[in-house]
Parts: sequence; structure tokens; C-alpha cells
Amino acid sequence: MADILMPKATAVWLVDNTSLTFEQIADFCGLHPLEVKGIADGEVARDIRGADPIANGQLSREEIDAAQQDAKRRMTALKSRHAEHLKPAKKAPRYTPVSRRQDRPDAIAWFVRNHPEVADAQIARLLGTTKATIDQVRNRTHWNSANIKPVDPVSLGLSTQIELDDIVRKAAEKRARDNARKGIVEPEGPTLEPAAETTQEPWPQTDDED
Repeated sequence: MADILMPKATAVWLVDNTSLTFEQIADFCGLHPLEVKGIADGEVARDIRGADPIANGQLSREEIDAAQQDAKRRMTALKSRHAEHLKPAKKAPRYTPVSRRQDRPDAIAWFVRNHPEVADAQIARLLGTTKATIDQVRNRTHWNSANIKPVDPVSLGLSTQIELDDIVRKAAEKRARDNARKGIVEPEGPTLEPAAETTQEPWPQTDDED
């Protein structure tokens, strides 16, 4: 069975314009042979306009001709030029409610202190922030640096525990692969500490934060 656009409309066209068997058309369109027979009898898809699979780039004329000469042949679909439009849309950036946006620097600080192995791009996607903001928090140049305190994103409602575990796991696996290539061996152990433990140490303060 081929993964095609508008299977019933394609079946209508094939019934009307070829001598293919019901089984061949059904196999190609992902339908039951009785559905194709119903189309031929005018009992099914009466209001559906036929869709030309050749014009749509799903079948070649040569493939249809070969199948018409051999009732046992099953047609192979071409990659449709419309397939690009069927790809899932790129996931939109995470939306963070306005009431939570002020908490993002705290979550960034938590990553910077507890999981430096997590890439900035991963943090940006998870928290819906920018690399520039991450740099500002890391370098203590953020406008609100004096009030930033590391808090895990789950506690702040910026991510789920599953999302946090996943991002930390992937970062740890990447670091392990990189270290393996460099011949560095790290001690085994968990990479994600409980949030209650990772928020105990104070965020480093500058001289002007007395």
C-alpha cells in the first residue's frame, strides 16, 4: 500500500481512466477492493472528483501501463512533489505566560550552576528564552542580576519533570560521548540531583550585592 494524497479521489481517477483491477487500485490507494468496486458502480464517492496521480507526481504513466498488462503487479508510488507540504510544521518556540517570564533568569541560573553540560540552545528551547539572556545571566550582566536566585524550572512551572530529565539526560550522554573520544573517564552516578538539594548553595554574589 502506498502512502498517497487523497486516496479515494485517486481511486476514482484510476477507475475512470485505466483498466487496472479493483485489487490493484485498492492496494495502491489503501482501500478495500469492495470500496473500489463501489466506486466503479457509482455507489461510493459519487461526489468526489478524481485526482490524477500522474499530474500529482505519485505515479508514472509507465508504471500504470505495466500494471495494466500484468494483473498481479502492484504499483509503486513515486515520491509526491506535494510530500514536502505533509511534513509536520516546525515546532513553535515555547510560549511562556507573562506572569512566568520574570522567573526565567532564575531557571537559567539553576542550569548554569547545576548543569553546565546542558547547551545554551537546549536551555533556550526548554525555557523559551534567548542565548543572549543566558549569556547575561551567566556573566552576571543581566539587568536584574542582584535578584536572580537559582531555582529549578519545574518548581517555577516553566517545564515538566519529564522534560527536565530528558534534556539533562541528553546533555549527559553527549558529554559522555565527547569524553570517550578524548579518553576522559568520569565517575558513574546520577546527573540530576533533586531540586531541593540543588537550591541549597547561594548564587555567587558580586561585591556590590551586600
